[in-house]
Amino acid sequence: MNDAAIDGKMTNVSVSPWLSWLRAALARPLPGLPGQMGMSPRPRPGAERILDPDLDCRRAGVLALLYPGDAGAAPYIVLTRRTNSVESHRGQISFPGGSMEPGEDAVAAALREAQEELGVDPAALTVVGRLSPLYIPPSDFCIYPAVAYAAARPAFVPSPHEVAEVLEVPLAHLLSPATRCEEVWEIRGAAVHVPYYAFGQHKIWGATAMVLCELLALLSGAGGSDLSS
Repeated sequence: MNDAAIDGKMTNVSVSPWLSWLRAALARPLPGLPGQMGMSPRPRPGAERILDPDLDCRRAGVLALLYPGDAGAAPYIVLTRRTNSVESHRGQISFPGGSMEPGEDAVAAALREAQEELGVDPAALTVVGRLSPLYIPPSDFCIYPAVAYAAARPAFVPSPHEVAEVLEVPLAHLLSPATRCEEVWEIRGAAVHVPYYAFGQHKIWGATAMVLCELLALLSGAGGSDLSS
């Protein structure tokens, strides 16, 4: 497929079948908050506040960045384990992202933060679409996820202040039902049922898992269940 239009720009580079697949997935109706709640801790008061058009919160863009494996194999998604020196959500697994600066929209903020946190060149990415926003009560953040695709694995250069570890997670792993687990944790003095995606020693939970839940629902509907590991 040559001379194809990618987000309004012409290119003579062949379009990856994974990019076409991702575009098809993101063209589907978003599951929204009901889809996100499939991986929500319970109880989670305040999650529905994102539906309030007058919600006053700290706004942030986050990036769900996908790229193919070796030799064009099935895609991976990149997550980070945050350091203990960042302002919020210390030590947790997250998407690259951060607060919107004056004049920025969510996509611009997400791309800038991915460059600052992981050294990813925004010019090497194709922004495919957006997922549903989500309100995070403990930190009072509203996150606005953007989805982007890189034609090849980026050469990640993590920021030592913000990123303790880079996690490159195969989509096939996340789509496997065996990956979804649940435990009861004590959080702020209360018992909370916490669903999470298991990846090695890591537990991907909270807002990150909720955003992934919506994305994976879209990918499954576009044939993601056929991904090979």
